[in-house]
Amino acid sequence: QVQLVESGGRSVQPGDSLRLSCAVSGRTFTLATMGWFRQAPGKEREFVGALAWIDSTTAYADSVKGRFTISRDNAKNTVYLQMNSLKSEDTAVYYCAAGGTPPVGRRFMYEYWGQGTQVTVSS
Repeated sequence: QVQLVESGGRSVQPGDSLRLSCAVSGRTFTLATMGWFRQAPGKEREFVGALAWIDSTTAYADSVKGRFTISRDNAKNTVYLQMNSLKSEDTAVYYCAAGGTPPVGRRFMYEYWGQGTQVTVSS
């Protein structure tokens, strides 16, 4: 099993920066991809970005590209979401997710999810 715990969410002002952390424990050697998602009030869950364990390549949603960066610290078993130039539209509960390499013929899925951490951007 894999456990994910997000932290770092708080209230900030537009233009501020914030770093979210996702502590990963359990069978981490089975993981292939780490993802960040967010859900704003009244909206569906939205993909933010992802990181591949094998080579640390990343992908981001257009809405955050150039402002957000995903990284990892293997020694601390932690994945980070660095958020810069925050906007009010970034207000949401942010979730960390993880999934392993699927068997041949099966689709990748995020099997594990954290409980989320609230980020509020307002003046």
